[in-house]
Amino acid sequence: MGAEAVLLLRALRSSGAFDEYRRFHERGEYERNHAARYADHHVPTTARPQPSAPPSRCQLKLVKKPQK
Repeated sequence: MGAEAVLLLRALRSSGAFDEYRRFHERGEYERNHAARYADHHVPTTARPQPSAPPSRCQLKLVKKPQK
């Protein structure tokens, strides 16, 4: 099953159809995971955080592994 997926992706890339397939796949994922959960398939827009809101304490930090 994994080898078939790799072969499919390689065939799409070599035929030049990968970008079209990716757009098709992303539309399907959006429909299944987002639009299908809302009335009339209309996903509401999210509100932007207010500039006066205090900064979040949860921040990711890039940590480099020391080289040996």
